[in-house]
Amino acid sequence: MSGFHDYDPGYEFLAQHNETEGKQKRKQLWKVFWILLVITLVELVIGFYNSSFSPALLKVIFIGGTLFKAYYIVAEFMHLGHENKGLKITILVPYIVFILYLIWICLVEGVYSKVYRSFINKAPQETSAEHGGHH
Repeated sequence: MSGFHDYDPGYEFLAQHNETEGKQKRKQLWKVFWILLVITLVELVIGFYNSSFSPALLKVIFIGGTLFKAYYIVAEFMHLGHENKGLKITILVPYIVFILYLIWICLVEGVYSKVYRSFINKAPQETSAEHGGHH
C-alpha cells in the first residue's frame, strides 16, 4: 500500500478547495504578509533613527510591535482567530498571565536593584589597611 491512506474517505474530498475559496485564502495570506511587512519595516526605520526616541519608548514600541506580530501570526496562520471563544481563552490566558508575571518581575527587580545599589553605596567601605593588609 503506497501513499497516504485515511480511514475517512470524505477527508481528502473536504481538504480540496474550489478556485473561489483558493483566491480568498491567497488574498488573506497576502494581506497578512503585507501587514507584517509594514510593521517590521516601521520597526526597522525606528531602530535606525532611534536617537530621537527615549529608550523606554523604544522598548514599548519594539515589544508592542513584536507582540502584535506574534498575535497576528497565531490568529491567522495557526487559525486561533477563527476558533470559538472558549478555546481562545484556554490558550491565551496562560500566556497573558506569564507576560504579566514577567512584567511584574521586571518592575520588582528594577526597584529591588535600585534600593540594593543605594544601600551598598551608603555602606562604609572596608579597606585592606583596616584588616592589617591581609586578604
